[in-house]
Amino acid sequence: MKITAAVLERDGIAGNYAEERPLAIRELDLAAPGPGEVLIRVAAAGICHSDLSVINGTRRRPLPMVLGHEASGHVEALGEGVEDLEPGDHVVCIFAPGCGRCTPCAEGRPALCEKAARHHAVGELMTGHRRLSLGGRPVHHHLGISGFATHAVVARPSLVRVPREVPPHVSALFSCAMLTGAGAVFNTAQIRPGSKVAVVGLGGVGLSAILGAAAAGAAEIVAIDPFPAKMEAARAMGATLSVPADGDTVAAVRDLTAGGVDYAFELAGSVRALETAFAVTRRGGMTVTAGLPHPDDRMSLEALTLVAEERTLKGSYIGSCVPQRDLPRMLALHRRGLLPVEKMLTHRLKLDEINLAMDRLAEGSAIRQVVDLG
Repeated sequence: MKITAAVLERDGIAGNYAEERPLAIRELDLAAPGPGEVLIRVAAAGICHSDLSVINGTRRRPLPMVLGHEASGHVEALGEGVEDLEPGDHVVCIFAPGCGRCTPCAEGRPALCEKAARHHAVGELMTGHRRLSLGGRPVHHHLGISGFATHAVVARPSLVRVPREVPPHVSALFSCAMLTGAGAVFNTAQIRPGSKVAVVGLGGVGLSAILGAAAAGAAEIVAIDPFPAKMEAARAMGATLSVPADGDTVAAVRDLTAGGVDYAFELAGSVRALETAFAVTRRGGMTVTAGLPHPDDRMSLEALTLVAEERTLKGSYIGSCVPQRDLPRMLALHRRGLLPVEKMLTHRLKLDEINLAMDRLAEGSAIRQVVDLG
């Protein structure tokens, strides 16, 4: 079938995306779903900094590639062997699915699935196939999703069925932002009610962590970011304090929290932000990082503090989530008004506006933007 998609044909572009237009709107061929695969009509796709990282070359991927990994849609057709979905089902896409058989999956850590990582790194679906093409030449899939398109074929483990009454532009934000940010709070850190929490970096993932910390019963939530508008948004979502990211950040947070926070979350994808998060964590506390810095970046750390202060530094990929378990739980909290993810939605746009959206993301004038695809 013919579909319309935003195709990344060249990377290493550092800005001015509306004029450079690294994402070209193309008509592609999409093959029918094979065994273990599902055809979906994409309804909404969120724009995440991880997409921008592929465009600017921070995270290298094979090209050409249809980007977009935070998406929701409706099932249209099922490949052989898929028996637990039906046409019309509302589904959310998962960019870190599990095969259920490798060692991480057996340990209950599907985000670290070895099979998914191997296939996604080379632009394939988890099944080992590519279903996109242009003029007979293969086009790569982004993290097994490629949601910046009218339709997508994905592996069955890359989908979670959700209630039909959840609007697609809302459910799409659970696909990455909420699973990663709130998941880091609920699963990786497992914060205790009454805790002091700091969140460094207030994009969609950071604000999801703010929402998660509030839902988990944190007593104090410190929002840290260079943009005043984002700190204002964080306060509207449950932050109790806000501190600008400048030269006095660490001293200010330690003063406001009587020595530091119990849990600090770095969600900016920056080594400087990670060092700030570690520095504002108290003795005996935990620092969690879920951002994705450049692969060549290195962190400076006073190693003695890990032992002498019993400090913990943990990584968190897609919030250490088991999506089939955690997504329904998070949507239940959303229905109760405890995870109002729609508050972070600043722009809804059409597919042909996607390069402009990347400019907004790069300059910090947007939090979460969603492409409405029907």
